[in-house]
Amino acid sequence: MAAGAAGAAGPEPMPSYAQLVRGAWAGAVAAARGGAGGGGPAEHAHLAPPELLALALGALGWTVLRAAATARLFRPLAERCRLQPRDAAKMPESAWKFLFYLCSWSYSAYLLLGAKYPFFYDPPSTFADWTPGMAVPRDIAAAYLLQGSFYGHSIYATLYMDAWRKDSVVMLAHHVVTLILIVASYAFRYHNVGLLVLFLHDVNDVQLEFTKLNVYFKLRGGAYRRLHGLAAALGCLSFSVSWFWFRLYWFPLKVLYATSHCSVRARPDIPLYFFFNALLLALALMNFYWFLYIVAFAAKLVTGQVRELRDTREDDAPDAPDPSPGKAE
Repeated sequence: MAAGAAGAAGPEPMPSYAQLVRGAWAGAVAAARGGAGGGGPAEHAHLAPPELLALALGALGWTVLRAAATARLFRPLAERCRLQPRDAAKMPESAWKFLFYLCSWSYSAYLLLGAKYPFFYDPPSTFADWTPGMAVPRDIAAAYLLQGSFYGHSIYATLYMDAWRKDSVVMLAHHVVTLILIVASYAFRYHNVGLLVLFLHDVNDVQLEFTKLNVYFKLRGGAYRRLHGLAAALGCLSFSVSWFWFRLYWFPLKVLYATSHCSVRARPDIPLYFFFNALLLALALMNFYWFLYIVAFAAKLVTGQVRELRDTREDDAPDAPDPSPGKAE
């Protein structure tokens, strides 16, 4: 295994929110006193130019692949199924994201739940054997290359390919923060906890895009399709519950507790402690921001203000800046 096995007593129990706050405070104090986060980035980073080149080429590859899939697969499918014009315009984006996140989350689940790495069941073990410049297992490195290049592509796609929404600026900030976290956690060898972060976030994207696809397909051909309507309703319910469970419960109590408390406990002088925890906290705050959309939408459903499933982020959304020629593609 990449990390040390759990102690004889078994994995450490998951903390409560109160224990997270106390542990994070104690970790920050210990980090400030013990010199954690010290040293320049160049002293601890291990990132070769060929790896950066592979990341850039991967981002370009995702962009080209999406353009080809949209033109040759997704748009013809929308025409063949006779989707409503508004739905046909948005379907390729959701289909593309659904396929990617389904594959990426399945791969992360295979690594974490297939008993190869214990980080989901024992998050403190992510730092058990940490050393500067430690080797990154090939299977985790592959996950990092796929995810890092995809988020590099996603920054471009948010600006020039995706439908513009009310939260697109926040989405763009999310992609930038995520890309920085992916690259930096790989360079500083925090890949174990990074894999756990990816696993806890990708599952919600799978459910979101699945739900949106069924919303688009439920009126195909001008007739209401009951099966797609049911799938959209179940997907919305599953998405809402899992968003809280994965991103607002497991993410802080597994990831933030491990990075803010267990990391210093395992290595008092761990580098860039405050940098990484600040970015992860920003990610948690964005998760809470988007959860407010979910709560607001649920409230509108209950009060009858909304009678059908739709992406409320697109309601009265401002237009994006004038697109470049590449946006039409």
